[in-house]
Amino acid sequence: MGEPEVRTVEIMDTTLRDGEQTSGVSFMPHEKLVIARALLQDLNVDRIEVASARVSEGEKEAVRNICRWARRADLLDRVEVLGFVDGGQSVDWALEAGCRHLNLLCKGSRLHCQEQLGKTLDEHLHDILGVVQYANQKGVKVNAYLEDWSNGMKSSPDYVFTLVDCIKDAGIERIMLPDTLGILNPLDLISYMRRMKKRYPDVHFDFHAHNDYDLAISNVLAAVLAGCRGIHTSVNGLGERAGNAPLASVQAILKDQLQATTNINESRLNEVSRLVEGYSGIAIPPNQPITGTHVFTQVAGVHADGDNKAGLYQNDLIPERFGRRREYALGKNSGKANILRNLKELGLELTAEQTRKVTERIIELGDKKELVTREDLPYIVNDVLKHATLSERVILDSYMVSTSFGLRPVASVRLNVNGVVYEETATGDGQYDAFVRCIRHIYRDKLDRKFPWLSNYSVSIPPGGRTDALVQTIIEWQYEGKTYRTHALDADQTEAAIKATIKLLNIIEDIYQ
Repeated sequence: MGEPEVRTVEIMDTTLRDGEQTSGVSFMPHEKLVIARALLQDLNVDRIEVASARVSEGEKEAVRNICRWARRADLLDRVEVLGFVDGGQSVDWALEAGCRHLNLLCKGSRLHCQEQLGKTLDEHLHDILGVVQYANQKGVKVNAYLEDWSNGMKSSPDYVFTLVDCIKDAGIERIMLPDTLGILNPLDLISYMRRMKKRYPDVHFDFHAHNDYDLAISNVLAAVLAGCRGIHTSVNGLGERAGNAPLASVQAILKDQLQATTNINESRLNEVSRLVEGYSGIAIPPNQPITGTHVFTQVAGVHADGDNKAGLYQNDLIPERFGRRREYALGKNSGKANILRNLKELGLELTAEQTRKVTERIIELGDKKELVTREDLPYIVNDVLKHATLSERVILDSYMVSTSFGLRPVASVRLNVNGVVYEETATGDGQYDAFVRCIRHIYRDKLDRKFPWLSNYSVSIPPGGRTDALVQTIIEWQYEGKTYRTHALDADQTEAAIKATIKLLNIIEDIYQ
């Protein structure tokens, strides 16, 4: 058997042109420059399409800034602008902005040519060749978009072939085949692309996918299998309607599924993805392949156990490839294996019994459907172990706190002190204040004992934590001339304070006894 075919695929990213056609997205000129630099220098994409010609003066200024920088960085040949069959006006616009590459938008289906332009193919060809000749005279290189090519191949392939026959040797570098309305499936695309390659074996074809049927990535795979040499992408899949083929996914599928070669620097993909997320205002779905928040997070404890033993739940999408790291979620499904992985990464070593207690605490939080982050873990360990009471002479059997508009908060408490159960109800200025008043009444009126004085109270979210996970409450108390500080963690601020209070009462009982 012969050597397997080595495919080299050129990547043209259109985040700054087609990506900006996402509803609600409009990049500022300085944002376009930052993204352009990231695409060309950090990710090393082969080409970028940065704007549509003749849109606005602001757009021209943005292109001018990009081209000025690209010229100094010797990258100007990799910057392109979408232009139109307009007698050369787009060529002049690009030149004024400093750009030397024009992607000329031609009509790739008879329906578009006749209904949108109201012209015959011969008339359209005459106009196209006129613009190409003018661009070449001005030193501007031209690629040709065949807009609606996919429908053209479905309904009027003779139109497509006649068009390509006439322009392929007219000074055009690449012919770009867009699935403008996102109608193709991989089987049709392979058929159409093979017909194009068989008829024009020496032409460089790009494929431009749209994701209307969620088939953009599958169609990219099909296009390259059929011999396409260039693929258009956008960061995070931005683009008109359902968007374009996401750059990160295109890179992964070409490398891992086809063993194709690109020039993309994978390690910067996540970084640039977050940059575009911030500038576009379009959030990356948490389950988005490669760049989503959750895609390198193992939730089930059995997965962490398998990874610990032999990497059994890992594939070729190693997170470090993309500037990321694998995480093991903490929650009710995580189990001991996940917790051990996280403890190891944090450099924390616990005994089996200590690990059991921490696991029980995390599961308790998970049952409340709260997300526990890795950054929370040291605080949970501290809460469970360091501040755990040596005795449980004071046990909170049950409590109820309530609040309503126009009425003071009410608390009812059943407290077990050294085996004797006491009940009390009180109102307060807040839920926790009402709870403390109940405890104070029990100690002063029923136990005839002093109750500690609360001297300071603070609430915080553990660093790196989330507002929907853990709250850390630290309470400072004065008792018999000494200062005591107790703290507790919980998803609920009031419950965390109550737990810290019960810890303090147990400390007092140890002293009192």
